[in-house]
Amino acid sequence: MKYILCVDQGTTSTKAFLLDEEGNLSQGEHVPFEQYYPQPGWVSHDAEEIYVSVLMACALVLKEHPEAKDNIVCMGITNQRETTVAFSAAGKPITQAIVWQCRRTSDICRRPEIREQSRRITEITGLKIDPYFSATKMLWLLENVRSLRERCSTGEVHLSTIDGFLVYRLTNGRSYASDYSNCSRTMLFDIAKKEYDQDFLELFGIPQKALAKPMESCADYGEIELNGEYLRNAGFHDSEIELLLSLNGVHITGVLGDQPAALLGQNAINKGDSKTTYGTGSFTLMNLGTEPVFSKNGLLTSCAWSINGVTNYALEGSIFQAGSVISWLKDELGFINDPSECDAFCNSIEDCGGVYLVPAFTGLGAPYWKPEARGILTGLTRGTGRSQIIRAGVESIAYQVTELVNLMTDDTGIKAGRMKVDGGVCASSFLMQLQSDLLGVTVTRALSDEMTAMGAGLAAGIQAGVFGSIEETGKFYKAGDSYEPGMSAFEVAEKMEGYRSAVRATILSGSD
Repeated sequence: MKYILCVDQGTTSTKAFLLDEEGNLSQGEHVPFEQYYPQPGWVSHDAEEIYVSVLMACALVLKEHPEAKDNIVCMGITNQRETTVAFSAAGKPITQAIVWQCRRTSDICRRPEIREQSRRITEITGLKIDPYFSATKMLWLLENVRSLRERCSTGEVHLSTIDGFLVYRLTNGRSYASDYSNCSRTMLFDIAKKEYDQDFLELFGIPQKALAKPMESCADYGEIELNGEYLRNAGFHDSEIELLLSLNGVHITGVLGDQPAALLGQNAINKGDSKTTYGTGSFTLMNLGTEPVFSKNGLLTSCAWSINGVTNYALEGSIFQAGSVISWLKDELGFINDPSECDAFCNSIEDCGGVYLVPAFTGLGAPYWKPEARGILTGLTRGTGRSQIIRAGVESIAYQVTELVNLMTDDTGIKAGRMKVDGGVCASSFLMQLQSDLLGVTVTRALSDEMTAMGAGLAAGIQAGVFGSIEETGKFYKAGDSYEPGMSAFEVAEKMEGYRSAVRATILSGSD
């Protein structure tokens, strides 16, 4: 049996899986890493910790599946997008990585010379000016890390999203490349020409020499070259080192950002197909086919994947807080001990009693793009208790997704009859039923929640010849539970208007 090693480098952990040539995805091995919050609204990662978590996840999955050792034909990588790291030519991070959720660059986004280019930025990159994207993170690093600009200009230091950093480290610096789906989240990339835009490089003062080479999603990114001495110094045991060194010579043949990878893993390969991933954030993508559609409603357009010279585009709505809302209920408020308790609390009451949560913990994403906004609870009464707030938190996720899907229909004229979903938060049957009710469509959960890893593995397998074509991979999709809508149009409208009213209060409270 041939195997593809799939690495899913996420926001809070790294997972590794094995995908066999018959399309079966193994149970994943999960390695969490530290989250750093240096100031309110700031989020950082230690990129070295991320790299070690990748190696550890790979070692664990190989240990769990000894039959795969020496039968790995290729590796696929999917990653948290927009997160930006500066690292030396030796591969060592210069400072902590700035995470996609981080809002430290809000002031940069307000600079007049950048705001003046907002229309062209959207027309060329498909994005909105926001701290979310990598260009302002790169500029912040250049302005705040001593001598970094000079070192980037000479090629001594690289600026990259996580995929480029991992490719560089795994290949021992012999390859430095990023796929189109990640490049198109930098706010520097012309998604039609599939190259960096020189005007935007000048606008943000970013030396092109510091950036990763743009490549197709299915391509040869180089072969793995791990060093035993490094592994030993990093604390790996001899048995783990032996397993990891067995990967040397294996080629990385697929790289995708996490959300396009999930779109591919969900077999949403035709124009109009859509999916929503409910993870730390929530991301709804619609396949646009081979021609980009630029939103008039504040949504984003990006490259989804590029295979054999053909690029598919996606329309995307990005919600910064989804699973993180559940984490907030658990960790900060102490209202639940485990996320699985949410459904019982939600079902214990008839409704929220007029309570709405807008979880703008790090600003509002699509379609508002208000980085200065902060979260708000509205409709509180003396009778409001733990159950109402928990239910309002869970419902807030569905309201955000519903708003984005409705705007996608307005932008494209396409109303899908089904929404495919994946991600850990899909374990909430209450949330999935509400989502179906609000959208008025069937919501189908993938049998596996690991569609991100699945997509990376499929892309790698296509390039390596394990799978014949993207169309052939459709047979591997397996559906799980489905939810049918049952809510009246009047009740949907009433609930959505209550949520929009709460959003308006949020925006008003965050305005200057």
